[in-house]
Amino acid sequence: MFSHPWWLLLLVVVAALAVGYVLLLRRRRRDTVRFTNLELLERVAPKRPGWYRHVPAAALIAALAVLTVALAGPMAEARVPRNRATVVLVIDVSLSMQATDVEPNRLAAAQVAAKDFADQLTPGINLGLVSFAGTAAVLVSPTPDRAPVKRAVDGLKLSESTATGEAIFAAMQSVETFSQAIAGAAAEGPPPARIVLMSDGKQTVPGGVMPEEEPRGAFTAARAASEAGIPVSTISFGTDYGTIEINPGERTPVAVDDASMRQIADLSGGQFFTAASEDELRQVYAELGEQIGYEVRRVDTSRPWMAGGALLLVAGLGAGLALGRRLP
Repeated sequence: MFSHPWWLLLLVVVAALAVGYVLLLRRRRRDTVRFTNLELLERVAPKRPGWYRHVPAAALIAALAVLTVALAGPMAEARVPRNRATVVLVIDVSLSMQATDVEPNRLAAAQVAAKDFADQLTPGINLGLVSFAGTAAVLVSPTPDRAPVKRAVDGLKLSESTATGEAIFAAMQSVETFSQAIAGAAAEGPPPARIVLMSDGKQTVPGGVMPEEEPRGAFTAARAASEAGIPVSTISFGTDYGTIEINPGERTPVAVDDASMRQIADLSGGQFFTAASEDELRQVYAELGEQIGYEVRRVDTSRPWMAGGALLLVAGLGAGLALGRRLP
């Protein structure tokens, strides 16, 4: 792929020069053999060096070809860090997060992994934080500064219920507010956005019998996120055998709800992940960090071609001076 492919037409001229050089050599050889007097032939056309006498011309022709390619602007796909994007990290702090099926408990493991995720994101990403249990709270609006996010993660506290839909709506509102704030300064419009939702259980607020139709439910929020162009990548964190103690001596099972988390991701156009340990959660965050922090772009790769052409040009001129004591 070239940005200015019409420059490649100059390769026809380079090919013509190469053909002309070959024809000139043959003509010189044909004119030389016309002399029948061998003594005179030796004086007029003394023995020339071997094949390496063609090195200067070959180097110059190759230099012209390489420089022509450089002028055409060769392009290649490359991974480059994003310099503008918005990510809102949404963390479940319902009581089920105190389950110890993930050591030391789900919340502590999630806090460590979330801070690693913040550190791994490329500097150009604006990161925000939302926590949710029975209600959702925007703890940190999107910012390139990671310190406020990490402090807020350290301060997460458990509470009752799980309002997943409210959390998604809160994250969307945070994205919209941030985008409006920078829209005037950014000529190219608001930056792309994504929500990363980590939860371990099924929505309990609202608690209707038809969660697909709840106006403030998770599935409704996921569809709204899709319409807004904000995919929600979900992480179902925990195991099927997790339990917590709500009343003394009574263990309540708090198994993860993979099905709901997968459906949220599908409805919003995001990705679904599972993690049953702190290490797995870190791996998921690392994968998301790679996807979010970098993008594939077509970049100009003409500089190596330009450098190669310059080196060949110098080599050709140098070889001409060394072998023939003249410029080719």
